[in-house]
Amino acid sequence: MKDVAIFLFDLTGIMAQPWLEAGYTCYIVDIQHPTGITPDNKRPGLFKVGADLRSGWLPPAETVGRIAFVGAFPECTNVAVSGAAHFLKKGPRALALSLDLFATSKEIAEWSGAPYFIENPISTFSTYCGKPNHIFEPYRYGGYLPENDRRPRWPDYIAPRDAYPKKTCLWTGGGFVMPPVKEVKPEDGYSRQHKMLGGKSLKTKNIRSATPRGFARAVFESNGKELNSQAA
Repeated sequence: MKDVAIFLFDLTGIMAQPWLEAGYTCYIVDIQHPTGITPDNKRPGLFKVGADLRSGWLPPAETVGRIAFVGAFPECTNVAVSGAAHFLKKGPRALALSLDLFATSKEIAEWSGAPYFIENPISTFSTYCGKPNHIFEPYRYGGYLPENDRRPRWPDYIAPRDAYPKKTCLWTGGGFVMPPVKEVKPEDGYSRQHKMLGGKSLKTKNIRSATPRGFARAVFESNGKELNSQAA
Protein backbone atom coordinates (compact mmCIF):
# COMPACT_ATOMS: atom_id res chain seq x y z
CA MET A 1 0.00 0.00 0.00
CA LYS A 2 1.07 3.54 -0.68
CA ASP A 3 2.09 5.95 2.04
CA VAL A 4 -0.70 8.31 3.04
CA ALA A 5 -1.02 12.04 3.70
CA ILE A 6 -4.13 13.29 5.50
CA PHE A 7 -5.47 16.83 5.52
CA LEU A 8 -8.22 17.78 7.95
CA PHE A 9 -10.80 20.53 7.43
CA ASP A 10 -9.52 20.77 3.85
CA LEU A 11 -11.94 21.66 1.07
CA THR A 12 -9.62 22.51 -1.83
CA GLY A 13 -6.90 19.85 -1.69
CA ILE A 14 -4.23 22.48 -2.39
CA MET A 15 -2.05 21.20 0.43
CA ALA A 16 -2.36 17.65 -0.86
CA GLN A 17 -1.32 18.40 -4.44
CA PRO A 18 2.49 18.04 -4.05
CA TRP A 19 2.00 14.79 -2.16
CA LEU A 20 -0.28 13.46 -4.89
CA GLU A 21 2.27 14.33 -7.54
CA ALA A 22 4.87 12.35 -5.58
CA GLY A 23 2.66 9.25 -5.57
CA TYR A 24 1.08 9.39 -2.14
CA THR A 25 -2.53 8.51 -1.41
CA CYS A 26 -4.22 11.59 0.07
CA TYR A 27 -7.38 12.06 2.10
CA ILE A 28 -8.91 15.53 2.43
CA VAL A 29 -11.59 15.61 5.09
CA ASP A 30 -14.22 18.34 5.37
CA ILE A 31 -17.89 18.46 6.26
CA GLN A 32 -18.53 20.26 2.93
CA HIS A 33 -17.52 17.17 0.90
CA PRO A 34 -20.21 14.59 0.00
CA THR A 35 -20.86 12.21 2.87
CA GLY A 36 -18.57 9.18 2.82
CA ILE A 37 -15.33 8.61 0.93
CA THR A 38 -15.34 9.68 -2.73
CA PRO A 39 -12.42 9.20 -5.16
CA ASP A 40 -11.56 12.33 -7.12
CA ASN A 41 -11.74 11.29 -10.79
CA LYS A 42 -9.60 14.22 -11.90
CA ARG A 43 -6.81 13.65 -9.37
CA PRO A 44 -5.90 9.96 -9.01
CA GLY A 45 -4.96 9.02 -5.49
CA LEU A 46 -7.08 11.75 -3.89
CA PHE A 47 -10.07 10.82 -1.74
CA LYS A 48 -12.59 13.38 -0.51
CA VAL A 49 -14.13 12.54 2.82
CA GLY A 50 -17.38 14.13 3.96
CA ALA A 51 -17.43 13.72 7.72
CA ASP A 52 -17.68 15.54 11.00
CA LEU A 53 -14.27 14.80 12.47
CA ARG A 54 -15.66 15.03 15.97
CA SER A 55 -17.60 11.83 15.30
CA GLY A 56 -14.34 9.89 15.45
CA TRP A 57 -13.44 9.52 11.77
CA LEU A 58 -10.12 7.83 11.02
CA PRO A 59 -8.85 6.56 7.67
CA PRO A 60 -9.94 2.98 6.89
CA ALA A 61 -7.21 0.72 8.24
CA GLU A 62 -7.62 -1.92 5.53
CA THR A 63 -6.74 0.55 2.75
CA VAL A 64 -4.16 2.80 4.40
CA GLY A 65 -0.42 2.32 4.42
CA ARG A 66 1.97 4.22 6.65
CA ILE A 67 0.72 7.70 7.48
CA ALA A 68 3.47 10.05 6.36
CA PHE A 69 2.00 13.46 7.11
CA VAL A 70 -1.01 15.24 8.62
CA GLY A 71 -2.08 18.85 8.07
CA ALA A 72 -5.10 20.44 9.76
CA PHE A 73 -7.00 23.69 9.15
CA PRO A 74 -9.68 23.91 11.88
CA GLU A 75 -12.34 26.61 11.58
CA CYS A 76 -11.01 30.00 12.70
CA THR A 77 -14.08 32.26 12.43
CA ASN A 78 -14.82 32.25 16.15
CA VAL A 79 -11.25 32.79 17.38
CA ALA A 80 -9.40 34.92 14.81
CA VAL A 81 -8.42 38.26 16.33
CA SER A 82 -9.66 40.00 13.17
CA GLY A 83 -13.17 39.27 14.46
CA ALA A 84 -12.52 40.10 18.11
CA ALA A 85 -15.21 42.79 18.15
CA HIS A 86 -17.83 40.06 17.69
CA PHE A 87 -16.62 37.59 20.32
CA LEU A 88 -19.16 38.56 22.99
CA LYS A 89 -22.05 38.41 20.53
CA LYS A 90 -21.00 34.94 19.34
CA GLY A 91 -20.90 33.70 22.90
CA PRO A 92 -19.03 30.91 24.69
CA ARG A 93 -20.48 28.07 22.60
CA ALA A 94 -18.79 29.46 19.49
CA LEU A 95 -15.46 29.48 21.30
CA ALA A 96 -16.11 25.97 22.64
CA LEU A 97 -16.76 24.69 19.11
CA SER A 98 -13.50 26.14 17.80
CA LEU A 99 -11.53 24.67 20.69
CA ASP A 100 -13.19 21.30 20.08
CA LEU A 101 -12.12 21.35 16.42
CA PHE A 102 -8.56 22.29 17.36
CA ALA A 103 -8.41 19.54 19.97
CA THR A 104 -9.78 17.02 17.46
CA SER A 105 -7.08 18.03 14.97
CA LYS A 106 -4.35 17.55 17.55
CA GLU A 107 -5.70 14.20 18.71
CA ILE A 108 -5.79 12.78 15.16
CA ALA A 109 -2.39 14.26 14.30
CA GLU A 110 -0.71 12.81 17.35
CA TRP A 111 -2.49 9.47 16.88
CA SER A 112 -0.94 9.25 13.40
CA GLY A 113 2.63 9.35 14.68
CA ALA A 114 3.55 11.43 11.61
CA PRO A 115 4.93 14.95 11.24
CA TYR A 116 2.04 17.39 11.42
CA PHE A 117 0.91 20.97 11.61
CA ILE A 118 -2.28 22.66 12.76
CA GLU A 119 -2.81 25.98 10.98
CA ASN A 120 -4.75 29.07 12.00
CA PRO A 121 -4.45 32.83 11.61
CA ILE A 122 -3.50 34.99 14.58
CA SER A 123 -6.14 33.94 17.09
CA THR A 124 -7.04 33.27 20.68
CA PHE A 125 -5.87 29.67 20.24
CA SER A 126 -2.54 30.99 21.52
CA THR A 127 -4.23 31.67 24.85
CA TYR A 128 -5.94 28.29 25.18
CA CYS A 129 -3.62 25.94 23.27
CA GLY A 130 -0.21 27.47 23.82
CA LYS A 131 1.89 29.69 21.61
CA PRO A 132 2.38 28.48 18.02
CA ASN A 133 5.66 26.90 17.05
CA HIS A 134 5.94 29.00 13.88
CA ILE A 135 4.37 32.06 12.25
CA PHE A 136 4.60 32.60 8.48
CA GLU A 137 3.16 34.80 5.73
CA PRO A 138 2.27 33.52 2.23
CA TYR A 139 4.57 35.89 0.30
CA ARG A 140 7.58 34.48 2.13
CA TYR A 141 7.05 31.18 0.26
CA GLY A 142 5.97 32.59 -3.11
CA GLY A 143 9.39 31.77 -4.55
CA TYR A 144 8.43 28.09 -4.60
CA LEU A 145 6.06 28.99 -7.47
CA PRO A 146 7.20 29.87 -11.04
CA GLU A 147 7.64 33.51 -12.04
CA ASN A 148 4.75 33.28 -14.52
CA ASP A 149 2.43 31.84 -11.88
CA ARG A 150 -1.26 32.65 -11.95
CA ARG A 151 -3.70 31.28 -9.41
CA PRO A 152 -5.76 28.54 -11.18
CA ARG A 153 -8.73 29.11 -8.87
CA TRP A 154 -9.94 32.53 -7.71
CA PRO A 155 -7.24 34.47 -9.64
CA ASP A 156 -9.23 37.69 -9.29
CA TYR A 157 -8.91 37.50 -5.52
CA ILE A 158 -5.54 35.91 -4.76
CA ALA A 159 -2.30 37.42 -6.03
CA PRO A 160 0.06 35.43 -8.29
CA ARG A 161 2.85 33.64 -6.41
CA ASP A 162 0.93 34.22 -3.17
CA ALA A 163 2.34 37.74 -3.08
CA TYR A 164 0.32 38.90 -0.11
CA PRO A 165 0.83 39.18 3.65
CA LYS A 166 -1.28 37.25 6.16
CA LYS A 167 0.23 36.21 9.46
CA THR A 168 -0.54 32.55 9.97
CA CYS A 169 0.30 30.35 12.94
CA LEU A 170 1.41 26.73 12.98
CA TRP A 171 1.29 24.35 15.92
CA THR A 172 3.54 21.46 14.93
CA GLY A 173 4.79 18.10 16.13
CA GLY A 174 5.97 14.65 15.12
CA GLY A 175 9.23 15.95 13.67
CA PHE A 176 7.69 18.59 11.39
CA VAL A 177 10.36 20.64 9.59
CA MET A 178 9.61 24.30 8.89
CA PRO A 179 10.67 24.94 5.28
CA PRO A 180 13.23 27.59 4.33
CA VAL A 181 11.91 30.91 3.07
CA LYS A 182 11.87 31.81 -0.65
CA GLU A 183 10.37 35.28 -0.52
CA VAL A 184 8.63 37.38 -3.17
CA LYS A 185 7.60 41.01 -2.78
CA PRO A 186 3.96 41.51 -1.76
CA GLU A 187 1.81 43.39 -4.24
CA ASP A 188 1.85 47.00 -3.03
CA GLY A 189 2.63 45.70 0.44
CA TYR A 190 -0.91 44.61 1.28
CA SER A 191 -3.43 41.84 0.70
CA ARG A 192 -5.87 42.76 -2.03
CA GLN A 193 -8.20 39.91 -1.13
CA HIS A 194 -8.50 41.30 2.39
CA LYS A 195 -10.37 44.28 0.90
CA MET A 196 -12.42 42.13 -1.49
CA LEU A 197 -13.48 39.31 0.80
CA GLY A 198 -15.49 40.84 3.58
CA GLY A 199 -18.78 39.38 4.69
CA LYS A 200 -20.00 36.09 6.09
CA SER A 201 -20.79 34.03 2.97
CA LEU A 202 -19.41 30.51 2.72
CA LYS A 203 -17.68 31.41 -0.56
CA THR A 204 -15.72 34.29 0.92
CA LYS A 205 -14.76 32.16 3.94
CA ASN A 206 -13.49 29.41 1.64
CA ILE A 207 -11.42 31.84 -0.43
CA ARG A 208 -9.99 33.56 2.64
CA SER A 209 -8.93 30.22 4.10
CA ALA A 210 -7.48 28.70 0.90
CA THR A 211 -3.98 27.31 1.43
CA PRO A 212 -1.10 29.29 -0.14
CA ARG A 213 0.24 27.04 -2.91
CA GLY A 214 3.84 28.14 -2.42
CA PHE A 215 3.72 27.16 1.22
CA ALA A 216 2.13 23.82 0.30
CA ARG A 217 5.03 23.09 -2.04
CA ALA A 218 7.58 24.22 0.53
CA VAL A 219 6.11 21.99 3.26
CA PHE A 220 6.27 18.97 0.98
CA GLU A 221 9.87 19.65 -0.05
CA SER A 222 10.95 19.82 3.60
CA ASN A 223 8.79 17.00 4.96
CA GLY A 224 8.06 14.68 2.06
CA LYS A 225 11.17 14.22 -0.04
CA GLU A 226 12.70 11.47 2.06
CA LEU A 227 9.32 9.74 2.23
CA ASN A 228 8.84 9.95 -1.54
CA SER A 229 11.22 7.06 -2.25
CA GLN A 230 9.16 4.87 0.07
CA ALA A 231 5.85 5.61 -1.60
CA ALA A 232 5.01 2.70 -3.90
